[in-house]
Amino acid sequence: MSAKITALVLALSSASFAHADVITQWNFNSTPADTSTATGSLATSVGSGSLSGVGGVSLAFGSGASNGGSSDAVTVDDTGLQTTGYAAQGQGNKLHGVQFSVSTLGFDHISFGYDLRHSNTSSRFEQVQYSLDGVTFTDLAGFDGNAGDTWFNGRTVSLAGIAGAANNANLSLRVVAAFAPGTSNYGAASPTGTYAGTGTWRFDMVTFSGTAMAAPVPEPSSYAIALAGLVVAGSLARRRKVI
Repeated sequence: MSAKITALVLALSSASFAHADVITQWNFNSTPADTSTATGSLATSVGSGSLSGVGGVSLAFGSGASNGGSSDAVTVDDTGLQTTGYAAQGQGNKLHGVQFSVSTLGFDHISFGYDLRHSNTSSRFEQVQYSLDGVTFTDLAGFDGNAGDTWFNGRTVSLAGIAGAANNANLSLRVVAAFAPGTSNYGAASPTGTYAGTGTWRFDMVTFSGTAMAAPVPEPSSYAIALAGLVVAGSLARRRKVI
């Protein structure tokens, strides 16, 4: 009996091994496709979630294929989320950008990724922030977009080490414009450009990923009780047939 129980435990444990999944994703492409990158959709393309401009940043749409393009495999209707209305020079550090909110219930080892195109006069530096309640935000990682009119694809941050990010109904991530390190001013993405709040950031393929949380595997003693019950039930059934 013990050998059978051990084999059953191992089989169930193997079946519960998890794999990485896309929890929520935005590709901003029109649904249905309309061949125009000037139109798009704020609805998620995978899963569910919400997004909004932060600090008065406005949202529109633009091409996800220009200037080398994002990582979206779509070629005809590849749209990105166009944003503008950032702070004036020297003001509003880390207060203007875009917020993405999702539920990670049932998932752990959470990661967040996106593609971002910086226009020449946009902020060179971006700060990723997280919130466990959608209200209080904490800096997580910074990136340097050191070229104008250029896509930086595959920006990725891990929240695996953040207590409370997994299995959370109210996880939010922000990508906001940040002052150049050690200064009180924004740097322009173009080395020869001048920062302006009218500069644009264009997002694409914004993705939350995670690993599905496995159901707890009962102790061998629990399997023994369950199997014993099956044996008794089987014996009773056979006795009824004989009678």
